[in-house]
Amino acid sequence: MTILDALADPNLLGAAFPDTESWTAWRAFLAAVFGLSMDTQELAFFRRHTGRGTRPQKPAREAWLVVGRRGGKSRVAALVAVYLACFRSYADVLAPGERGTLPLIACDRRQARTLMRYVNGLLDASPMLARMVANRTSESVELRNGVSIEVHTASFRSIRGYTVVAAVLDEVAYWRSDDSANPDREIVAALRPAMSTVPGALLIGISSPYARRGVLWDMHRRHYGQDGDVLVWQAPTRAMNPTVDERVIAEAYEADEASAAAEYGAEFRRDIESFITREAVEAVVVPDRRELPPLSALSYVGFVDPSGGSSDSMTLAIAHQEQRGDQVVVVLDAVREVRPPFSPESVVRDFCELLKAYRVTSVNGDRYAGEWPRERFREHGVEYMPAEKSKSDLYAALLPAINSRRVELLDHSRLASQLCSLERRTAWGGRDSIDHGPGGHDDVANAVAGALVAAQGPSEPAMLTYMRLVHERRLQGLDPWKWD
Repeated sequence: MTILDALADPNLLGAAFPDTESWTAWRAFLAAVFGLSMDTQELAFFRRHTGRGTRPQKPAREAWLVVGRRGGKSRVAALVAVYLACFRSYADVLAPGERGTLPLIACDRRQARTLMRYVNGLLDASPMLARMVANRTSESVELRNGVSIEVHTASFRSIRGYTVVAAVLDEVAYWRSDDSANPDREIVAALRPAMSTVPGALLIGISSPYARRGVLWDMHRRHYGQDGDVLVWQAPTRAMNPTVDERVIAEAYEADEASAAAEYGAEFRRDIESFITREAVEAVVVPDRRELPPLSALSYVGFVDPSGGSSDSMTLAIAHQEQRGDQVVVVLDAVREVRPPFSPESVVRDFCELLKAYRVTSVNGDRYAGEWPRERFREHGVEYMPAEKSKSDLYAALLPAINSRRVELLDHSRLASQLCSLERRTAWGGRDSIDHGPGGHDDVANAVAGALVAAQGPSEPAMLTYMRLVHERRLQGLDPWKWD
């Protein structure tokens, strides 16, 4: 039985899709994924949303859905998952006692459970499919045929060792990148071998698009409009779900055209780019250097990114400047991060002890934290000064120093990951802003950028100009230290 046959049968998958007319475009997608025949209308949908002229003659190995919000992609992904789990036999590839796994992978368990609810809804809507359920928890369904559908988070470690019969990657364009360089690529790289021994295993990635990077963008760039067993389907919201109110979409475009073009138009954003490359960051990391002790001959600066203790980390960074020949190098000495939940008073006390160890009695920090950091730090003998530069300006000032290798960073994995996940956004007026991506964090990166930029002091061009003027005054026989 094909997936379209099961979808048309009200006793099977059709029980959860009674409004067949609004799912016409999705039937074309399913036909393309499974290499089924298409009528004239379905073939037109296929050509419009894949950029391909000839329909596939065999099932896809991978399917990547770039579809606008509320387009129905999560329901269809759950439909495909239930079909592959319930309507196929994997007895020939599973050893005695082994279970085939169909992971639903999302950036966090909460989002993955949304897919699981769709899966449970499909199973419960059909008495025939409901009888296949042997055991059920909030994060898994064990079927009597030896297949388990499970919630997984976006970690390549969490899916190693499984025999994967199929996999769904939910909102893959928005997966966080704090804890590894390229988690989406690492997860896909871990999934492909786990699926390699299962004939007909399907990897399906779904998302509304975001920036032009990551595995979703790579697959779109390489395979959209290309024949083969990797299918890329790109469509705006209303092309896949005509029931979405046009006014909602029109208002979104009026409010923020660039955002709406991605959210509802399924267009990759051109106004968001990676701010700094991992190669540039790794080039200035000193391997195995975790922290440097305070030295009496050096002058240190500190920067704090405060937090109330309930959601964001509170971070501190300490740095100093060194003159090496004719070049000024800024060195990161220490980094502290305290993750929530925590007591802000306790963290301030610990931070002040570290600052005093480096003879730092005045620390810069985020000016948007309000008055409480100034009061708390002052209680412990450290003056808290609001930073003159915004977070975005600090990152912009740090970039040239990293690219020219005038910075030495500690070997700190979260720092490197947060720096590499920063995004440069261009607003309508042409002004750039730099910040972490959706769902990401930059608490460590913010404190480090503040400390390093403060330790730089005057910019290098200004210092070079100053030294040139000093040299010229000496040649003229003038006192270089007494200027008119």
